[in-house]
Amino acid sequence: MASLSVDDVADQLAQTKVDSKFELSFKGKGLKLDKAEDAKDIVDTIEKCEHMTALRLEGNTVGVDAAEAIARAIGKHSEFERALWSDMFTGRLKTEIPHALKHLGVSIMGANCKLVEIDLSDNAFGPNGVVGLVDLLKSPSCYSLQELKLNNNGLGIGGGKMLAECLTECHKSSLAAGRPLALKVFISGRNRLENDGAKALAAAFKVNLYYVGRNTSANLQRFPGMPFFRCFLFFPNSAVKLLLKLFAVLCHNVPFCVVPQALPKLTQLEIINFGDCLVRTDGARAIANVLNQGHKQLKELILSGNEITKPGALDVVESLEGKSSLINVDLNANSLGEEGCEEVRVTMDALGLNDALASLSDDEGSDEDDEEEEEDDGDDDYGEDEEPEEERDGDISSDPKLQVQGSALTPNKPQISVKDFLAFPSPTKLLQLGHNSGDAILEELGEDKTNIDKVVAMILKVSLVVSKDDEAKIRSCECADGLLQNLFNSLDKPGPDVANAFLVALGLIKGEDKKMKAPGSIVGPLLVLEHIVRQPYFPSELRQTMLAFLSKPHPLLEKASDARHKILQTLYSF
Repeated sequence: MASLSVDDVADQLAQTKVDSKFELSFKGKGLKLDKAEDAKDIVDTIEKCEHMTALRLEGNTVGVDAAEAIARAIGKHSEFERALWSDMFTGRLKTEIPHALKHLGVSIMGANCKLVEIDLSDNAFGPNGVVGLVDLLKSPSCYSLQELKLNNNGLGIGGGKMLAECLTECHKSSLAAGRPLALKVFISGRNRLENDGAKALAAAFKVNLYYVGRNTSANLQRFPGMPFFRCFLFFPNSAVKLLLKLFAVLCHNVPFCVVPQALPKLTQLEIINFGDCLVRTDGARAIANVLNQGHKQLKELILSGNEITKPGALDVVESLEGKSSLINVDLNANSLGEEGCEEVRVTMDALGLNDALASLSDDEGSDEDDEEEEEDDGDDDYGEDEEPEEERDGDISSDPKLQVQGSALTPNKPQISVKDFLAFPSPTKLLQLGHNSGDAILEELGEDKTNIDKVVAMILKVSLVVSKDDEAKIRSCECADGLLQNLFNSLDKPGPDVANAFLVALGLIKGEDKKMKAPGSIVGPLLVLEHIVRQPYFPSELRQTMLAFLSKPHPLLEKASDARHKILQTLYSF
């Protein structure tokens, strides 16, 4: 994150839109707030706000002293109820974050606020971060809490246990006070809670959630190894919709093995997301067997990145017959092979669901339908947000670094590496690369950063995650700008080779490397390319070449008609 001057901060704050009655937002300003004086303008704005019920600080980085200053300002708003603070500690030491959270919590409790929502997702603070939250989560300010979002925080087993203890204590004290805990939505995906952490939270929800569904029989069958499903089974079918987001806990923290046993109980599910959960072929077939029995309300089925081979994928697709509500079926990044991908497309088309099928462009491509499942020995990679063993259960009070207020910061460090993104590209992973993603990708290219074909291929890889005008598109365009400007600076004069490279990568003309496969959809690349051709660095003669080919009939262009129309309009304007 680039350092901002006082004037820069003032300019950005001047553009902040303030609703004097409800929400104050500093979302995505990229502010680096270390000392109290760095947060002065934010503090002044909060204090001038007449009635602030929500405060957004996503996309900034807040240090201990700045957090304390902001906390004092929040403490003057007893009406405050929504702490929307995801991605708020980029580049901060894990030892700083608990203190920052404690300051914020103390002010909220001191003002006797009645919170409705806390969102601290995408802050990789680990178990230590929970230490900064315990007092707040146990307090009367959280009796009214309806939504608690702690997605992708690296909690680990220790953090999961602490969180469970907090929720249990909050529930007990809220009952004693005659104000039962109001929690309806709990999200804690991608935290690697493992069995011990999951069991601890399951025990907490068994108490908390059973209270809400107390008229339901407690004698329903339970399944070992998947404690969170036990929570669902305490509820009548009509209540399950309120708890669907609890699936985020399941998807990335606990074993998959008994999911098919519980799914039949959840007939009103609208979203089933087991992306990157090592479902494999046998798991896919088990899910298909369940889906054959009903689930007519299903809208999204996400099974990407699961080593599923062609037979498993076809079973899944065939089980979708009659599910007219489907809008998204994602089987990307599996091992279907070219033939398998085509059979999936044909089957989806025959079922009238072709519009719901997501891209299969990142299929791992296996010609062998190897359905043997490797036994899970528990030594799989834990992902980028897993806590090192020595940090999991450490006592932060004994860490001398915790005594330092506003100490030096680590550089703006992305949550994942470029290699992680390139292995299984997704919009979320692209955003997790951070604001310097273009520089990181340029560094990953190394000596190839002046190779036209390599640069264009990388731009295409990044743009494939784009499907509409959103934050992912903005980040993709930023990456493309950085890569191309560097490339053009290295060339005496950009020639037709650049345009040809784009056309080959898009699958519109054949290149010398006949092994290169065209992407399944070129919507994203066309949207990003429309941005590229508008930039001053893009030579006018190359625009003419692009216009000539994009104007010609082609099946890939016809499938991306809206994106094609947009870039043609831009090209014609020149």
